[in-house]
Amino acid sequence: MGLANTHFMNATGMPDPQHYTTANDLAKLARAVVRDFPDQYPIYSTKEYTYNKITQPNRNRLLWLDPTVDGVKTGHTESAGFCLIASAKRGARRLTSVVLGTASDAVRAQESLKLLNFGFQAFDAVKLYDKNQAVSNLKVFKGSLNTVKAGFTDDFVLSLPKGMADKIKVQLVSRQPLLAPVQQGQQVATLKLTVDGKPWGEHPVVALETVPVAGLFGRLWDTLRLWFE
Repeated sequence: MGLANTHFMNATGMPDPQHYTTANDLAKLARAVVRDFPDQYPIYSTKEYTYNKITQPNRNRLLWLDPTVDGVKTGHTESAGFCLIASAKRGARRLTSVVLGTASDAVRAQESLKLLNFGFQAFDAVKLYDKNQAVSNLKVFKGSLNTVKAGFTDDFVLSLPKGMADKIKVQLVSRQPLLAPVQQGQQVATLKLTVDGKPWGEHPVVALETVPVAGLFGRLWDTLRLWFE
């Protein structure tokens, strides 16, 4: 999941000298929970749970303060302070905030709500490509097809400061020469984005179809073509 600055020593989150993470990594982890476990995720919005005649309330105060919030997780230790990963969905957009090291339960809720409100008010969601839309048809050598459709397996939506949507520029950098076999889902290119002339990230572009290896004659012909490329 790309948690480059995380090292878990246990499954409880209890302190350990070698147990650490970052706000960015926790946001990635929360996003994976929402994306990969849609059937289980609604549990995070449960406000209270009763078992053996004992009722335990959810410590995420935002579930009561904002009806668009539906998760995710509170935490508190002496070393980490009061922490909250919060997620809210307003319309088609979902944003996740991570607040760490606050002094109280109330403060972590207040600061989390400020972050979510700021994100929804100050940024727009811009869809650049639909799921499985061919961003490009890339040349393939030694394959049963001469090209492969390349794109994204999910809607490609970009968060931008308001008013910056018309300043997006894209550059597709493909891996050439691209040799068969090409498997569906294999990265075949990189989409480089700039906004108002400034770098705005690089994203993997994958093959939307499989291209098997061509027959003997096709492979020999493309070998000759590659000599002149």
